[in-house]
Amino acid sequence: MERYRTRRLHTTLLALTTAVGLLLTGCSAGEGGNSGGYAEDGKGGGKGFPAPAYSQGEQRDGEGENSRDLAPEPDYLSTFALDVDTASYGYARRTLAEGRLPDPSTVRPEEFVNSFRQDYDRPDGNGFTVTVDGARTDREDWSLVRVGLATRPASDPGERPPAALTFVIDISGSMAEPGRLDLAQDSLGHLTDQLRDDDSVGLVTFSDEAETVLPMTRLDGNRDEIHDAIDGLEPTDSTNLGAGMETGYETAVEGLREGATNRVVLISDALANTGDTDADAILERIASERREHGITLFGVGVGSDYGDALMERLADKGDGHTAYVSDKRDAHTLFTRQLPQNIDLTARDAKAQVAFDPQTVKEFRLVGYDNRQVADDDFRDDSVDGGEIGPGHTVTALYAVRTRPGTEGHLATASVRWLDPKTRAPHEKSGQLETTSLHDSLDDTSARFQVTATAAYFADALREGDTRWSSLPAAPSLHDLNDHAEDLARQTEDKDVAQLADTIDRATRLLH
Repeated sequence: MERYRTRRLHTTLLALTTAVGLLLTGCSAGEGGNSGGYAEDGKGGGKGFPAPAYSQGEQRDGEGENSRDLAPEPDYLSTFALDVDTASYGYARRTLAEGRLPDPSTVRPEEFVNSFRQDYDRPDGNGFTVTVDGARTDREDWSLVRVGLATRPASDPGERPPAALTFVIDISGSMAEPGRLDLAQDSLGHLTDQLRDDDSVGLVTFSDEAETVLPMTRLDGNRDEIHDAIDGLEPTDSTNLGAGMETGYETAVEGLREGATNRVVLISDALANTGDTDADAILERIASERREHGITLFGVGVGSDYGDALMERLADKGDGHTAYVSDKRDAHTLFTRQLPQNIDLTARDAKAQVAFDPQTVKEFRLVGYDNRQVADDDFRDDSVDGGEIGPGHTVTALYAVRTRPGTEGHLATASVRWLDPKTRAPHEKSGQLETTSLHDSLDDTSARFQVTATAAYFADALREGDTRWSSLPAAPSLHDLNDHAEDLARQTEDKDVAQLADTIDRATRLLH
């Protein structure tokens, strides 16, 4: 994990921290901030958050233990590009359902956390609201702090800009496995029926070579032709993902529509074995198309064997994000609800920066976002890549924060900066948190906060034994975490939370 770095002499950093705190508090240039920082004040209720099982995390939580992923004093800034990926959680569910534990390197906690609905306040127009809240844990001086960012609700489908979507479909031999190409075809068929007449679709396939099966085609009057092209796909040969991406972007550029959302949607198991197999090399081949035309990438992973690292890097560096589908339920949710949300954009190059107050904070850890770190000095450098975010999205960052004993006052200021998707004008919004606003325990927080904590603790447990990360404070046992997830599922009546409880149960049985 990239570590936070001390960039200046001690005296200069202390002065800069004070100045940055003032700047971040007033950086909205008239837009204002969320002075209270709270969108949710409800109580969690239920059985309560399980007590910690110190045998899981005690050796790595206290003074003098392995804290290499904690920010060293006196660096009190945390900066990262926004990310709405969920593929890591989806792939972990698939792996556990097959009776296997996921490789810890594929477990990205932020993607577990961001897989669940939040109830943050939402803005009226483009941009974000900022919610900052937190709760003390049973571990002395340690708290969990949640930074929540939310965009406006998704528009009615008739109100969004038209879409020009180029689907790049893997038809290599490995895609013959049930739940891969057949799932993609079924999902694309449903999506074709949902898209508007003024939307456009292109179709590129790749195995050992790439082929444009369908150039950019308006749906109006051509739905049968598009369905026939999708239904006619058959798996064959090896996986030249690089050729598929290059041809896909060429097709997207040829069919580029001004005023529309132009996007490439890659559907693959990402098991590249022919041609360019390195993400950076593949992205370099399509660099001009991405930069000059602003074409974004949406990666959809499939298959029990899945090239998670390649797909994630393609999406992170390709101005997009990833999701993973393992069955028809996942696929229909993604292609009929989530993908239509991602057709529109409300923010480009979005980055977050959290300034912790050195008077009250001793140390902190950002949970996840390992591959999305941004240099603190680049927060306001709009040439530095951030995340592309659409309507209806929420982004949650969870921090483990160790406060200085007996101190009270300002704890943190969280800011988000983004570019307007049309004008590229920069905007910022901020929210703050005081130590006195921390809930006394996780039991006192809202159900949605507890779901966030549960997802983070679960991801942390799946990475247990990987010494690159220290454990979260007050980590409960998996058995207790499963009980709590089941209670939250009943309380929220949320099928996704019920699925989380089932997934934790599978992991518990495999580990014990």
